[in-house]
Amino acid sequence: MASERFESNFRRTILVVLGLPLVALIVMPLLGLLTRSSPAALWGAMLSPAVLQALILTIATTGIVVLCTILAGTPLAILMSTRTKEFHWARTLIDIPAVLPPAVAGIALLSLFGRFGLLGQQLAPYGVFIPFTTAAVILAQLFVAAPLYIRACMIAFDRLDPLLADAARIDGATQWQYWTQVVWPIARHGLQAGIALTSARALGEFGATALFAGNMPGRTRTMALAIYVAADTNPEAATAMSILLLAIALVLLGITNRGSATDTSF
Repeated sequence: MASERFESNFRRTILVVLGLPLVALIVMPLLGLLTRSSPAALWGAMLSPAVLQALILTIATTGIVVLCTILAGTPLAILMSTRTKEFHWARTLIDIPAVLPPAVAGIALLSLFGRFGLLGQQLAPYGVFIPFTTAAVILAQLFVAAPLYIRACMIAFDRLDPLLADAARIDGATQWQYWTQVVWPIARHGLQAGIALTSARALGEFGATALFAGNMPGRTRTMALAIYVAADTNPEAATAMSILLLAIALVLLGITNRGSATDTSF
Protein backbone atom coordinates (compact mmCIF):
# COMPACT_ATOMS: atom_id res chain seq x y z
CA MET A 1 0.00 0.00 0.00
CA ALA A 2 2.81 2.39 0.93
CA SER A 3 4.69 1.54 -2.23
CA GLU A 4 1.61 2.27 -4.35
CA ARG A 5 1.17 5.62 -2.63
CA PHE A 6 4.84 6.44 -3.16
CA GLU A 7 4.62 5.47 -6.84
CA SER A 8 1.51 7.61 -7.30
CA ASN A 9 3.12 10.62 -5.63
CA PHE A 10 6.27 10.13 -7.67
CA ARG A 11 4.31 10.09 -10.94
CA ARG A 12 2.41 13.21 -9.90
CA THR A 13 5.65 14.99 -9.03
CA ILE A 14 7.16 14.10 -12.41
CA LEU A 15 4.06 15.41 -14.21
CA VAL A 16 4.15 18.66 -12.25
CA VAL A 17 7.85 19.19 -12.93
CA LEU A 18 7.39 18.54 -16.65
CA GLY A 19 4.26 20.67 -17.00
CA LEU A 20 5.20 23.60 -14.76
CA PRO A 21 7.47 25.39 -17.29
CA LEU A 22 4.68 25.48 -19.86
CA VAL A 23 2.19 26.74 -17.27
CA ALA A 24 4.67 29.48 -16.34
CA LEU A 25 5.14 30.40 -20.00
CA ILE A 26 1.35 30.81 -20.38
CA VAL A 27 0.63 32.57 -17.09
CA MET A 28 3.61 34.92 -16.71
CA PRO A 29 2.99 37.04 -19.85
CA LEU A 30 -0.63 37.51 -18.75
CA LEU A 31 0.52 38.65 -15.32
CA GLY A 32 2.97 41.00 -16.99
CA LEU A 33 0.11 42.48 -19.02
CA LEU A 34 -2.05 43.00 -15.94
CA THR A 35 0.72 44.75 -14.03
CA ARG A 36 1.90 46.97 -16.87
CA SER A 37 -0.19 50.02 -16.00
CA SER A 38 -2.29 51.51 -13.22
CA PRO A 39 -6.09 51.14 -13.18
CA ALA A 40 -6.57 54.90 -13.51
CA ALA A 41 -4.37 55.10 -16.59
CA LEU A 42 -6.06 52.11 -18.13
CA TRP A 43 -9.50 53.57 -17.51
CA GLY A 44 -8.48 56.86 -19.09
CA ALA A 45 -7.15 55.10 -22.16
CA MET A 46 -10.29 52.97 -22.38
CA LEU A 47 -12.45 56.10 -22.59
CA SER A 48 -10.57 57.49 -25.58
CA PRO A 49 -12.72 57.83 -28.73
CA ALA A 50 -10.53 55.48 -30.77
CA VAL A 51 -10.78 52.69 -28.21
CA LEU A 52 -14.54 53.10 -27.75
CA GLN A 53 -15.00 53.14 -31.50
CA ALA A 54 -13.08 49.89 -31.93
CA LEU A 55 -14.88 48.30 -28.97
CA ILE A 56 -18.35 49.15 -30.28
CA LEU A 57 -17.50 47.87 -33.75
CA THR A 58 -16.05 44.64 -32.36
CA ILE A 59 -19.02 43.93 -30.10
CA ALA A 60 -21.50 44.71 -32.88
CA THR A 61 -19.83 42.53 -35.50
CA THR A 62 -19.26 39.70 -33.03
CA GLY A 63 -22.92 39.79 -32.00
CA ILE A 64 -24.03 39.55 -35.63
CA VAL A 65 -21.60 36.70 -36.25
CA VAL A 66 -22.84 34.73 -33.24
CA LEU A 67 -26.49 35.24 -34.23
CA CYS A 68 -25.85 34.15 -37.84
CA THR A 69 -23.84 31.18 -36.65
CA ILE A 70 -26.60 29.98 -34.34
CA LEU A 71 -29.32 30.40 -36.96
CA ALA A 72 -27.43 28.71 -39.80
CA GLY A 73 -24.97 26.52 -37.91
CA THR A 74 -27.42 24.70 -35.63
CA PRO A 75 -29.51 23.18 -38.47
CA LEU A 76 -26.29 22.28 -40.29
CA ALA A 77 -24.89 20.56 -37.20
CA ILE A 78 -28.15 18.64 -36.71
CA LEU A 79 -28.11 17.51 -40.34
CA MET A 80 -24.49 16.35 -40.26
CA SER A 81 -24.83 14.62 -36.89
CA THR A 82 -27.91 12.64 -37.93
CA ARG A 83 -26.47 11.70 -41.33
CA THR A 84 -22.85 11.01 -40.47
CA LYS A 85 -22.10 8.67 -43.36
CA GLU A 86 -23.53 10.92 -46.06
CA PHE A 87 -21.85 14.08 -44.75
CA HIS A 88 -18.49 12.84 -43.45
CA TRP A 89 -16.76 14.92 -46.15
CA ALA A 90 -18.72 18.00 -45.05
CA ARG A 91 -17.37 17.66 -41.52
CA THR A 92 -13.85 17.94 -42.85
CA LEU A 93 -14.67 20.95 -45.02
CA ILE A 94 -16.39 22.73 -42.13
CA ASP A 95 -13.28 22.33 -39.96
CA ILE A 96 -10.84 23.75 -42.53
CA PRO A 97 -11.35 27.50 -41.81
CA ALA A 98 -10.67 26.93 -38.11
CA VAL A 99 -7.18 25.55 -38.82
CA LEU A 100 -6.20 27.75 -41.78
CA PRO A 101 -3.56 30.44 -41.19
CA PRO A 102 -5.45 33.75 -40.89
CA ALA A 103 -3.61 35.20 -43.91
CA VAL A 104 -4.81 32.29 -46.05
CA ALA A 105 -8.38 32.90 -44.89
CA GLY A 106 -8.10 36.55 -45.90
CA ILE A 107 -6.73 35.73 -49.33
CA ALA A 108 -9.45 33.11 -49.83
CA LEU A 109 -12.17 35.64 -49.02
CA LEU A 110 -10.61 38.19 -51.37
CA SER A 111 -10.47 35.60 -54.15
CA LEU A 112 -14.21 35.14 -53.78
CA PHE A 113 -15.52 38.61 -52.97
CA GLY A 114 -12.75 40.82 -54.42
CA ARG A 115 -13.33 43.03 -57.43
CA PHE A 116 -11.99 40.30 -59.69
CA GLY A 117 -13.11 37.40 -57.50
CA LEU A 118 -15.49 34.63 -58.46
CA LEU A 119 -18.48 36.32 -56.84
CA GLY A 120 -17.14 39.85 -56.76
CA GLN A 121 -17.23 40.10 -60.56
CA GLN A 122 -20.93 39.23 -60.50
CA LEU A 123 -21.72 41.79 -57.80
CA ALA A 124 -19.68 44.67 -59.26
CA PRO A 125 -22.21 45.61 -62.00
CA TYR A 126 -24.79 46.16 -59.25
CA GLY A 127 -22.48 48.44 -57.30
CA VAL A 128 -21.91 45.91 -54.54
CA PHE A 129 -18.34 45.89 -53.23
CA ILE A 130 -17.78 43.91 -50.04
CA PRO A 131 -14.02 44.07 -49.31
CA PHE A 132 -12.88 46.86 -46.96
CA THR A 133 -16.34 47.37 -45.52
CA THR A 134 -17.95 46.45 -42.19
CA ALA A 135 -19.65 43.57 -43.99
CA ALA A 136 -16.18 42.23 -44.78
CA VAL A 137 -15.35 42.24 -41.07
CA ILE A 138 -18.46 40.18 -40.36
CA LEU A 139 -17.71 37.72 -43.17
CA ALA A 140 -14.10 37.31 -42.04
CA GLN A 141 -15.15 36.65 -38.45
CA LEU A 142 -17.91 34.32 -39.57
CA PHE A 143 -15.57 32.35 -41.83
CA VAL A 144 -13.04 31.59 -39.11
CA ALA A 145 -15.33 31.39 -36.05
CA ALA A 146 -18.48 29.56 -37.17
CA PRO A 147 -16.75 26.15 -37.52
CA LEU A 148 -16.05 26.15 -33.77
CA TYR A 149 -19.76 26.39 -32.98
CA ILE A 150 -20.74 23.82 -35.59
CA ARG A 151 -18.13 21.35 -34.29
CA ALA A 152 -19.29 21.83 -30.69
CA CYS A 153 -22.91 21.31 -31.74
CA MET A 154 -22.08 18.14 -33.66
CA ILE A 155 -20.27 16.72 -30.64
CA ALA A 156 -23.27 17.55 -28.46
CA PHE A 157 -25.78 16.05 -30.89
CA ASP A 158 -23.64 12.99 -31.55
CA ARG A 159 -24.02 11.90 -27.95
CA LEU A 160 -27.80 11.70 -28.26
CA ASP A 161 -29.10 8.14 -28.18
CA PRO A 162 -31.11 7.52 -31.39
CA LEU A 163 -33.61 5.56 -29.30
CA LEU A 164 -34.59 8.73 -27.45
CA ALA A 165 -36.54 9.98 -30.47
CA ASP A 166 -38.45 6.69 -30.71
CA ALA A 167 -39.17 6.72 -27.00
CA ALA A 168 -40.43 10.28 -27.15
CA ARG A 169 -42.64 9.44 -30.12
CA ILE A 170 -44.12 6.43 -28.33
CA ASP A 171 -44.86 8.63 -25.31
CA GLY A 172 -46.78 10.99 -27.58
CA ALA A 173 -44.31 13.87 -27.52
CA THR A 174 -44.39 16.36 -30.38
CA GLN A 175 -41.24 17.37 -32.25
CA TRP A 176 -41.19 20.63 -30.31
CA GLN A 177 -41.44 18.77 -26.99
CA TYR A 178 -38.72 16.35 -28.06
CA TRP A 179 -36.28 19.12 -28.92
CA THR A 180 -37.08 21.35 -25.95
CA GLN A 181 -37.49 18.70 -23.23
CA VAL A 182 -35.13 15.96 -24.39
CA VAL A 183 -32.49 17.30 -26.78
CA TRP A 184 -31.90 20.73 -25.22
CA PRO A 185 -31.20 19.52 -21.64
CA ILE A 186 -28.66 17.03 -22.98
CA ALA A 187 -26.97 19.20 -25.61
CA ARG A 188 -27.24 22.69 -24.13
CA HIS A 189 -23.81 22.74 -22.48
CA GLY A 190 -22.16 21.81 -25.77
CA LEU A 191 -24.08 24.55 -27.56
CA GLN A 192 -23.18 27.11 -24.89
CA ALA A 193 -19.52 26.15 -25.16
CA GLY A 194 -19.73 26.51 -28.94
CA ILE A 195 -21.20 30.00 -28.61
CA ALA A 196 -18.45 31.00 -26.17
CA LEU A 197 -15.68 29.66 -28.42
CA THR A 198 -17.15 31.32 -31.49
CA SER A 199 -17.49 34.64 -29.67
CA ALA A 200 -13.90 34.51 -28.44
CA ARG A 201 -12.59 33.63 -31.90
CA ALA A 202 -14.57 36.44 -33.55
CA LEU A 203 -13.47 38.97 -30.94
CA GLY A 204 -9.80 38.18 -31.51
CA GLU A 205 -9.83 37.79 -35.29
CA PHE A 206 -6.97 39.73 -36.88
CA GLY A 207 -5.29 38.29 -39.98
CA ALA A 208 -8.28 37.60 -42.21
CA THR A 209 -9.88 40.89 -41.20
CA ALA A 210 -6.73 42.89 -41.95
CA LEU A 211 -6.39 41.42 -45.45
CA PHE A 212 -10.06 41.29 -46.41
CA ALA A 213 -11.57 44.26 -44.55
CA GLY A 214 -8.60 46.56 -44.05
CA ASN A 215 -7.93 48.78 -41.04
CA MET A 216 -10.18 51.85 -41.30
CA PRO A 217 -11.20 53.55 -38.03
CA GLY A 218 -14.91 53.34 -37.33
CA ARG A 219 -15.48 51.08 -40.30
CA THR A 220 -13.25 48.02 -40.16
CA ARG A 221 -10.81 48.63 -37.29
CA THR A 222 -11.74 46.06 -34.65
CA MET A 223 -10.14 45.76 -31.23
CA ALA A 224 -7.47 43.37 -32.48
CA LEU A 225 -6.47 45.76 -35.27
CA ALA A 226 -6.65 48.76 -32.95
CA ILE A 227 -4.27 47.04 -30.53
CA TYR A 228 -1.82 46.44 -33.38
CA VAL A 229 -1.92 50.11 -34.41
CA ALA A 230 -1.75 51.45 -30.84
CA ALA A 231 1.16 49.22 -29.83
CA ASP A 232 3.60 51.78 -31.31
CA THR A 233 1.66 55.03 -31.09
CA ASN A 234 -0.26 54.66 -27.81
CA PRO A 235 0.99 51.75 -25.65
CA GLU A 236 -1.39 52.70 -22.80
CA ALA A 237 -4.42 52.30 -25.05
CA ALA A 238 -3.01 49.05 -26.47
CA THR A 239 -2.59 47.70 -22.94
CA ALA A 240 -6.10 48.78 -21.95
CA MET A 241 -7.67 47.08 -24.95
CA SER A 242 -5.56 43.96 -24.41
CA ILE A 243 -6.69 43.70 -20.80
CA LEU A 244 -10.30 44.19 -21.83
CA LEU A 245 -10.08 41.41 -24.43
CA LEU A 246 -8.33 39.22 -21.86
CA ALA A 247 -11.19 39.78 -19.40
CA ILE A 248 -13.78 38.94 -22.06
CA ALA A 249 -11.83 35.83 -23.04
CA LEU A 250 -11.70 34.67 -19.42
CA VAL A 251 -15.46 35.05 -19.11
CA LEU A 252 -16.08 33.13 -22.32
CA LEU A 253 -13.64 30.37 -21.38
CA GLY A 254 -15.30 30.17 -17.98
CA ILE A 255 -18.58 29.44 -19.77
CA THR A 256 -16.85 26.86 -21.95
CA ASN A 257 -15.17 25.11 -19.03
CA ARG A 258 -18.43 25.11 -17.09
CA GLY A 259 -20.07 23.28 -19.97
CA SER A 260 -17.12 20.90 -20.23
CA ALA A 261 -17.26 20.13 -16.52
CA THR A 262 -20.97 19.41 -16.69
CA ASP A 263 -20.88 17.58 -20.01
CA THR A 264 -17.91 15.24 -19.98
CA SER A 265 -18.43 14.30 -23.63
CA PHE A 266 -17.41 17.74 -24.85
